[in-house]
Amino acid sequence: MTAQRRVVAEVLDGEHVHLTADEVHAKAVGRLPEISRATVYNTLGEMVSLGEILEVSTDRRAKRYDPNAHRPHHHLVCAGCGAIRDVHPAGDPLADLPTDERFGFTVSEVEVTYRGLCPDCTAAGRG
Repeated sequence: MTAQRRVVAEVLDGEHVHLTADEVHAKAVGRLPEISRATVYNTLGEMVSLGEILEVSTDRRAKRYDPNAHRPHHHLVCAGCGAIRDVHPAGDPLADLPTDERFGFTVSEVEVTYRGLCPDCTAAGRG
C-alpha cells in the first residue's frame, strides 16, 4: 500500500463518514503535505472500483465517499445542513417492490435515502 493510499484510507476511517473528494484532499494534506488533488481523486476512483468504498450522491452536489462498503445500508440526510448518517432499517426494500411495479426489470440493488432535519437544524428552525 502506498503512503498516499494509506492516508486516504485513514481519512475515510470512522462511522458516518461521507466526505467529498475535496474534503478528503484537505484532510490528507494535513497528514501528507505533498499529496496532490489528482492523486486523491485517482485513489478514490480505484478504491470505488475495488469495492473498498462507496460513491454516494444524495443531492445534486459533489459526490461523497462512504467507507461503509461491506455492510448494506441506506442513508439519512438532513435537508438543512446536509449531514449524512448510515442507517440499517429492518426489512427488505426489494421485497417491498411488488412484481407488477418492476416492469419486467431484474432488480439487483436498491438505494433508499431518508430525508429530514437533524436535531441541530430542528432546534435552529432550519429546513
